[in-house]
This record gives sequence, C-alpha cells and structure tokens, in this order.
Amino acid sequence: MKICIESVIVKMWTKKGGRARWLFCGHGEMSDEECPERLVFLMIYCGKHLITGDGKTHLMDAAVVVDESGNIQDVGNRDEMAGKYPEDEVKDYGDATLLPGLCDMHVHFGYYYSQPDQYNFDDYMIAYYAQEQAKTALSLGITTVRDLSSPHNLCKQLRLAGEKGYVKVPRIIHSDAGMCMTGGHGHDDGIEEVDGEWEIRKEIRKQLRDGADWVKILTSGRTSTPEFTQEELNAAVDESHRVGVKCAVHAGLQPALQMSIDAGFDTIEHGTFLTYEQVKQMAANGQAWVPTMTAYTVLYEFCKEKLEAGFDKGDRIAAKALKDMAFFEPAYHAYKDNFKKFYDTGVTVCTGSDMVLYEAPPLPINRELELMVEYGITPIQAIETATSNPAKVLGLEDVMGQLKPGLKADMIVVKGNVAEDIKAVNHLVDVYMGGELVYTNQEK
Repeated sequence: MKICIESVIVKMWTKKGGRARWLFCGHGEMSDEECPERLVFLMIYCGKHLITGDGKTHLMDAAVVVDESGNIQDVGNRDEMAGKYPEDEVKDYGDATLLPGLCDMHVHFGYYYSQPDQYNFDDYMIAYYAQEQAKTALSLGITTVRDLSSPHNLCKQLRLAGEKGYVKVPRIIHSDAGMCMTGGHGHDDGIEEVDGEWEIRKEIRKQLRDGADWVKILTSGRTSTPEFTQEELNAAVDESHRVGVKCAVHAGLQPALQMSIDAGFDTIEHGTFLTYEQVKQMAANGQAWVPTMTAYTVLYEFCKEKLEAGFDKGDRIAAKALKDMAFFEPAYHAYKDNFKKFYDTGVTVCTGSDMVLYEAPPLPINRELELMVEYGITPIQAIETATSNPAKVLGLEDVMGQLKPGLKADMIVVKGNVAEDIKAVNHLVDVYMGGELVYTNQEK
C-alpha cells in the first residue's frame, strides 16, 4: 500500500506540554516499507515517588510514559522505562511525587451570592467569576470537577468554551441549577424551587434537556425538618435513574439522611450527622459519601474566631455565620469523631470542597485531604478519595483517576513525598491534563 505524503519528510519536535510530532512538507508517495518506524513520539516523566491513585500503590524511582495523543502508554520503574523507550525524551522531576490529577466532587463555580457587591454580578460578571474559579482549580492540581449547582447554563457554556480553546478549564461534570422545595435550602441562591413528584420530574427533564450531567436535590437546611417528602425524593431518584443519570442529594441531618439513603441517591453530600449503621447501609447499597468536612471546619473556625475576638455587628457575612454556630460546632466534632470509623465501613468516600464563604480559601480539597489524614487514614488512601474514587462514581474510570496505561494523562507533580506527608500536595510544580501542560508554578 502506498500513502500520499509530502515529498520531503521533516522530523520536528514541537514542545507544547511535552508533545512531539512529525511534520511533513512537499508532496509525493511513500510505501509502508519506506515509512519511518513510528510517527508517534513519547514523553517519559520521572520522579522519586509515584502514587497511582488506586489507594495502595506507591512506586519508587518511577516513570509515566505519555504518547502524543495525551494518553498514558506505560508506567513503571524509571530505568526500565528508559531502557524500553531509549529514543524518547525524558523529563526528570527529581525528588518529587507524580500522582493523578485531583478531582473536586462538590464545587459551585458560579456561586457569587456571598460576594459583598453581588449587585454587580450580572451574567457577564458571573461568567468571569466562574472562569477565575476554573483557573484556580487548575492551579491547585484539580483537573476534574463536579459542579453541584451554578446558574443555569453556566457550566455547560464554560465547558464548551474550554473545548473550543477559548479558556483553560478542568474537566467539568455538572448538575445545572439544582432543586429544592419552595422556600427550601438554597432557594435564595439560584436553586430551582419545585414541589410534588411531577414538578420534580418535569424540572429534572428540563435540566437534562439543557445539558445537565447529574441531578442535584437539596433536602435539609439547618433544622431537623426534612424539606422533601419520601415520595418526592423517591420520584427524583426514579426519574434520574430511569433515563440513566446519577443523582446527588444535599442532606446533613436526620431524618432527611435516612430518607435520602432509602430513596437511593448515588451520592450523599455532606452527611454531617450520619450514623454508623447508615454508612454501612450506604456501603452495601453502593452509595458514595462526599463529606465536605473542610467547609464546615472553616465555618466553625471562622465563627469561633469572631466570637473570641468580637465582631462588627454591621458585618453581614459574619452575623449570618455566627447565627449558625449552634450547627457548625457539633458538625465539626461529628466529622472529627466519626470519619475514620465511617471510612472503615468500606463506603466510597470522595473529596469535595463546597467552599462558598467570601474570602475563604477557594476549592480547598488539599485541606480536605489533610483532615482525612489527621482523622486517621493514610495519605495514599486520602489520594484515592480525590482520584480513582471520583472517577468510578462519575463513570469515568476508563478516562481518568489513576496513572495507568490507557487512561488520559491527567497528572500533577508536587515536591516531596506525598505517601509520607499529605501536605506535600500544597507544593505543586506542574499540572498536566490529557498530556498537556495546563499550569506550572512559576515559583517552583
């Protein structure tokens, strides 16, 4: 067989995110026998440590081999990989850890409601704000997010802008605006208000029609009164699963938690006052838990600091948070006292930040990972909650979540040994998404 190519073959390396290509110029034909041995070049990334993301594997003096299309071709010992691919370029990060790109399973890219000048946030400003959140995510090593309620169409269009190359954004999975009962939790934060089984089903259909990937329901606020009936929750799950879509539920208190578990939601968001028996039930059901401990910890610490120092009664944000101190303090202790016990049931745990407080650290899943380790699990187990666990829950385990052959090269590089010190994730060097360098720390 003969293939039409350019008459002069020029081997050129194009250095963009570590990719190399063959470029051709001229015209003519070349037979298979005359073709170069291969037209795809590889990049070999090396580090002293490598965490695959499976919750147990830590390799020393390891390497990840990435092909031109941004997929992982091989993973293994650095010397073995160099010997196996002797003609390919090597980038050695030295005393660093290579690990999969992180996933934040609970973000709100378009949440502007806590901004002190929210009157300035029209559709344009909200879009700019969301773009900045996406940029921040990449700068923290977050290459995938699940947005669980932002203004209608925002995440759909932000993702499209990323696909068109207008902006750099992480992989975005989203639920559109979310749903609460009339006057329920989030009703003043852009959440759609619906009542009754058929209103819920109709709103789910509308949001899926308009591009939502997940369904989000909110059914508890700061009181023990559930905000949807059991029949309404059942209808939400049934309608979602009927069309093959997963659903998440905001639930933190009893009896809403038990109602949500019984309804069959795929992920329980927050689950602040879950019981041990309920978590065992979730594990048996295959339901995942996204605890978002950092959000409650930050709010607790914020309120505690304000109370101890005194605060300006005209500070609207502080006054609102302090009013909920009776909730945040027991919530903080519930997570601290129960996380390890709940984790040991085998329930699937995923990281999520849910940080919407003004001036709080944005998307702090690094802090979420630190809390998990502080409360009793290992750094490698914690990394699993931000990599392969989210991938499985999102149905993307064949795309991302681990450093293994066949998956996209979503990879971050950090200084130090994450397997020994989870705080090493704070010392970011480079971030790759699909093999492309999307962020580099200028101060590394």
